[in-house]
Amino acid sequence: MKSLVLKLLKENNSSCASSSADLCVETLYSYCQNCLESLLTLFQQASDSDFSEQSSELKEPVLRQITLEADNLLWLTDILAGRNAAEEFAGLWSNQRELAGLHSKLPTKSRHLVSCVTARLFVAIGKGEMLPSKDTRQLLLDVWLQPLMDDYNWLQHGCRSFDRTVVEEGIGSTILTLPLEDQQTILLSWLGSFLKVGNSCPNLQKAFEVWWRRTFVRPYVEQQGSRSQSGRS
Repeated sequence: MKSLVLKLLKENNSSCASSSADLCVETLYSYCQNCLESLLTLFQQASDSDFSEQSSELKEPVLRQITLEADNLLWLTDILAGRNAAEEFAGLWSNQRELAGLHSKLPTKSRHLVSCVTARLFVAIGKGEMLPSKDTRQLLLDVWLQPLMDDYNWLQHGCRSFDRTVVEEGIGSTILTLPLEDQQTILLSWLGSFLKVGNSCPNLQKAFEVWWRRTFVRPYVEQQGSRSQSGRS
């Protein structure tokens, strides 16, 4: 049913009247807010110290509901990105610090679809489906890049729809839109993780190379060019 609705919305995207489109986006955002509130409540419940001591019969419904809510949110994100209307959601997602803080306390099997939401936002930025503000892009990386990296090995091998190449291009593109100092902080932190876990971490080599050239090679070349110009004059 989700696939059918997504297909119909994509087909209707270009012919939809402005008022109808606005109403549709407004409705989608209300669903997103409901999913976010439910996810946070469920994460709080599942990360409680008493939860691990409960029987499987009591835990499984909660974990299944987390998977369902995360899948719904991923579906909504895909719709918003496809309609070039995901900027506001990127802001909402970037501000979910509490949810991101609880992420590591849940089993990867139950939480990995949450990381798929983050990945979809990076893909949307990389494809030009949206360009949120600089502050939102910075916050998205600060809050959600590490949880995504923590789940990366699972996503590669346990999620058939996960396209590593596209996701890595999206992450790299997002990083490279930031000021050089912020690029350096994020990429050097990534390098430390990459050296420890290798392919279980996103491969941001292309973004690292671009940052390196911008930081060290381009200024040198420009300096040499200025000296050459001065010598001729």
